[in-house]
Amino acid sequence: MPGFTLPSASLLAQSILSGIFVGALYGLMGLGLSLSWGLLRLINLAHFAFAFLAAYVCYQLAHVGVDPLLSLVVVVPAFFVIGAALHWVMARFAVTPFNSLLLTFGLMGVIEAAIQGIWTADFRKLESVYSPLKFKIGFLYVPIPELITLVLAVGLSFAVWAVLRYTDLGKALRAAAEDAPIAAAFGVDQKRNALLLAGTCTALAGIAGVCLALSFTLAPSQIYAWVGVVFAAVMLGGLGRALGPLLAGSLIGVSEAVTMAVTAPSWAPIVSFTLLIFVLVLRPGRAA
Repeated sequence: MPGFTLPSASLLAQSILSGIFVGALYGLMGLGLSLSWGLLRLINLAHFAFAFLAAYVCYQLAHVGVDPLLSLVVVVPAFFVIGAALHWVMARFAVTPFNSLLLTFGLMGVIEAAIQGIWTADFRKLESVYSPLKFKIGFLYVPIPELITLVLAVGLSFAVWAVLRYTDLGKALRAAAEDAPIAAAFGVDQKRNALLLAGTCTALAGIAGVCLALSFTLAPSQIYAWVGVVFAAVMLGGLGRALGPLLAGSLIGVSEAVTMAVTAPSWAPIVSFTLLIFVLVLRPGRAA
């Protein structure tokens, strides 16, 4: 068993900052999944595959000279359409929440195979103009790609929170999730709203994928490595909540980073699942 060593103050502070950055990506990737699960009652495991597909699309567009951030102009509308179409199919055949889990798990395997067929199983790394950029605050180094992810994660989380809380669409979505028949009786167009939300969730996965490509090396098999930790962030943050995944993701990211700083990297994956187990044991209603 590895021993515990007390890191220096600078190393600990840098680890916490790195944890916040990776936690923001956890939260951004979990945002669409949380909304789909909490408001549409559909567990979309293909969400992770869509994020990786968007990362590879960003990688490919960068090879023809498109700025990674400009690739969002293509990724966001394309993935919105894909998400809405997938939801239409599931609604057309009245797919239950449990069957949605099975269906999207199968779709995740199909997308992984497609990615591997097009880009092979080799590791791919996006080399963009942002990759080498960083600046220093005191003794802390702030990489620009990770800062972009943090800004997008915070901005989108608060934007979704504001829409759900203050707009008629948000109130209609929350009402339908609480009591669909009563919402329909008051004139809520649930089919239209569900398509809009499903498309938005997949578009959010696409944005997370672009952020993933900015900071991480890509391989098709890595899709499954993100499932556990993002699920933990979604469950800890609460289903259907816009800010929950961001806060929970940051908590998990910082906990993992500090764990790696004081022990060994092999201990980091234990953190998210330990936190999840404690929440499910102490507050089992959180999973409802």
